[in-house]
Amino acid sequence: MKRENKEDWFVLCTKARQELKVLERLSQLGIEAYAPTKILVKRWSDRKKKVKTCLLPSMVLVRLPINQVNEVIAMKNYLENKFKVDKQSKIEIGNNIDINFLKQQGEILKVRGRKCIVRLQMLGATMSLQLN
Repeated sequence: MKRENKEDWFVLCTKARQELKVLERLSQLGIEAYAPTKILVKRWSDRKKKVKTCLLPSMVLVRLPINQVNEVIAMKNYLENKFKVDKQSKIEIGNNIDINFLKQQGEILKVRGRKCIVRLQMLGATMSLQLN
């Protein structure tokens, strides 16, 4: 039996209170993931509401083959690095900009001060850039 094809469970750390969204995205990508949840009744002065919360805060369990673990770590590093934008691009809403690190283009959705929200066309994701 080759160890490479064996699937194991790993802990994927997420932003606070984003576990269910990450779980949904992973399921859409066809990746087996699990986050144990419970339903709490939250009580305010004027109402009660049932809220689904995770038992493991900021964590999602992911089942991956051993040989794909390095790809996940590479994606984490890829997302944590600062992204550089071509200085010749105009930073205006609606313009497309080249993101050299990702080797792809993104559409500017919002500019607020030194932050810029960009939709990546190939990944279908939205990200925030810090402008220098």
